[in-house]
Amino acid sequence: MKNKELDNIAKGINESLFSFANQDERDGEKVGYSNYSYWKSTCQVFLANKVATFLLIVVILLVLFTIIQPYLPSQKSPLTIYNNPATGLQFRNHAPDKEFWFGTNSIGQDLWARIWSGTRTSLFIGVVVGIWEAIAGILVGALWGYVRKLDTIITAIYNVLDNIPTTIILVLLAYILRPSLSTLIIAMCSINWLGMARFVRNQIVIIRDREYNLASRCLGTPTHRIITKNLLPYLVSVIMLRMALAIPGAIGSEVFLTYIGLGLPLDIPSLGNLINEGRVIMMIPTLRYQLIFPVVVLSIITISFYVMGNVFADAADPRNHV
Repeated sequence: MKNKELDNIAKGINESLFSFANQDERDGEKVGYSNYSYWKSTCQVFLANKVATFLLIVVILLVLFTIIQPYLPSQKSPLTIYNNPATGLQFRNHAPDKEFWFGTNSIGQDLWARIWSGTRTSLFIGVVVGIWEAIAGILVGALWGYVRKLDTIITAIYNVLDNIPTTIILVLLAYILRPSLSTLIIAMCSINWLGMARFVRNQIVIIRDREYNLASRCLGTPTHRIITKNLLPYLVSVIMLRMALAIPGAIGSEVFLTYIGLGLPLDIPSLGNLINEGRVIMMIPTLRYQLIFPVVVLSIITISFYVMGNVFADAADPRNHV
């Protein structure tokens, strides 16, 4: 009974409302396509964070200004001692005004010019030390973590270098080399890569024996290809965070070493020298501007790199991509 009812219903349906679906055999050979790009997605996620984007713009403008500042009109020399033409005496501890925007120091040098010259010096130190830390740390850390034969040798070298205080290394280099910018960079580069190497080694040890790496070794994939294709891409987010923090870390080390008297000579302006000079007179209320201005510039650089490094590390994680 039910079958007859269904047949009657089917006959009553207007066949013009339906049509047969056509099938093309070539459709089975088509593959899916995605325009996904890792770095493009990383940049999109990073730029979606308004705070990080703002700080990125601030850092770019700051770097550009430190480069072009000496070529702007009416700029003073950071090393020249300026005298009062009326009295012939030095403009010692001159308060900020229209002529000296950030005032002068205790011997009559323009703080505006010295701060931007010191920022250039400190940024140069930070970038050079940060790049070396990334290159040496990643290279040594990758070999240390993946090549088992090198584990004992590199561990012994690491233990020796890591237990030598930075101050002692700088003192020894001061006896061997003349205190200068290159001496400070060499001293900082000689030990700053240890933290990155240890960090990369620990991360690689965690993932080196996973199935895809074992399969690559069984297929005869060269060691350098496994490291560059299988291991390091997995660590991009954490490595970028360490690299971003390496630059303000190097600048902070320069400030600390200058504070304890092992930094750059006084004739080379740097944020460390300027902060050290301001520290001596910070208890005098009318002269605190000599400490405040360089500390503000240093704080902007340090905070900006710290925030951008954390945001970029999150953005580099593929799990946060859309």
